[in-house]
Amino acid sequence: MALEKYLAFDLGASSGRALVGIYEKEGLRLEETHRFPNRMVHLNGHYHWDILQLFDEIKIGLARTAQAGHRDIRSLGVDTWGVDFGLIGRHGVLLGNPYAYRDMNAESMRHAFERIPREQLYKKTGIQFMAFNSIFQLLRLVEEENPLLEVAEKLLFIPDLLNYFLTGEMVSEYSIASTSQLLNPWSRTWEKEIFERLQLPLHIMPEIVPPGTRLGQLRQEIAEEAGLPRVAVVAPACHDTASAVAAVPATGDNWAYLSSGTWSLIGVESPQPIINDAALANNFTNEGGVNGTIRFLKNVAGLWLVQRCRSDWAKGGEELSYDELTELAEAAGPSPCHLDPDDGVFTNPINMPAAIAKYCRDSGQPVPASKGQYIRCALESLARKYKQVLDSLNSMLPQPVQRLHIVGGGAKNRLLNRLTAEETGLEVIAGPAEATGMGNVIVQRSSLLDAAKATTLP
Repeated sequence: MALEKYLAFDLGASSGRALVGIYEKEGLRLEETHRFPNRMVHLNGHYHWDILQLFDEIKIGLARTAQAGHRDIRSLGVDTWGVDFGLIGRHGVLLGNPYAYRDMNAESMRHAFERIPREQLYKKTGIQFMAFNSIFQLLRLVEEENPLLEVAEKLLFIPDLLNYFLTGEMVSEYSIASTSQLLNPWSRTWEKEIFERLQLPLHIMPEIVPPGTRLGQLRQEIAEEAGLPRVAVVAPACHDTASAVAAVPATGDNWAYLSSGTWSLIGVESPQPIINDAALANNFTNEGGVNGTIRFLKNVAGLWLVQRCRSDWAKGGEELSYDELTELAEAAGPSPCHLDPDDGVFTNPINMPAAIAKYCRDSGQPVPASKGQYIRCALESLARKYKQVLDSLNSMLPQPVQRLHIVGGGAKNRLLNRLTAEETGLEVIAGPAEATGMGNVIVQRSSLLDAAKATTLP
């Protein structure tokens, strides 16, 4: 019997990869066929994503998947980070490179609140307030009279944009659309009143489709270039966190997830939105999940601080792996200083170690004296932040969380896992590290199996 194979493209803020999901007797196995870097490009005072470079890497991933002997994949799917988007003009023309979410936008958020009070906006969307949310990015384009909006015919979020390049179809998958703060969480449609009151262009917003929607087939020219048949392209849970949560190996009740990577996302699955004064006060978000669920969660800065320390030291000629940095942090012992990972000074500083040192000086704490102390400070601070978020979460749930499932790349950091268990007092279950890719594949397979069942019904 032929093995079932599915191809997942999982793109994060720092890297992307192509993963073949292979279903065997033992279960699901992932095989990486391509890995590539992703980075923001600074141009004319703004940060952008090089979307064409990312699409080219996807085409390389398709070719390498075929070369690795996986021409028999049944479908492929793409997941990425949230909120960012590109614009499409007449005849399907891409209008410029998308802005990156670290191109901060606090002024537009303030302007939005002048037209729609914060409390009203939260009650309409249930989405946490972050300056880079799509709503504020789009408002900035309107306020700046960006000329691209004058000719734009469609707005597509990053995975939707890549799906368009692959298939020619312009729609938005629900989980990624829900990150925009433009969606009604009950009707799962664009909230018309928000567009009217902020004078945003509703006509460019795409149709919303649920996770698992089959979008079409791989374009003929792309398939031929890669050496693949015209396989089905499925929209999995296109938001990477939604895919990761779909793969959490949890059973029973009273558990929470922590999707750990560049960002840490902590929350629970809920059958319906949780939108009340406490959720607003704690700035929790209600994002779309798989099978009609809501991901009630909060964002924390995550391992971004560690990633930036590593890259900034590398610029100075000191190349250290993540494992080496963790070993240095372990050897450094308890940190004499702590910080708030979500402080704005850490959003995108010129130099992260310098930003940490300044934060410590300004708050009257000892400045880390070694690389190990810098990383230990960041990891202990993250664990403390996790406890704060979980305490807030417990105050809004009928029963407190008893288990914490840590998934994603950060699940491999044993020191952070241990510190988290010590801070929270919870049972911490780490893995899978490849939860996002696994969830992407799981939703693809479920979609195709459901379609096959539908065609065999009498």
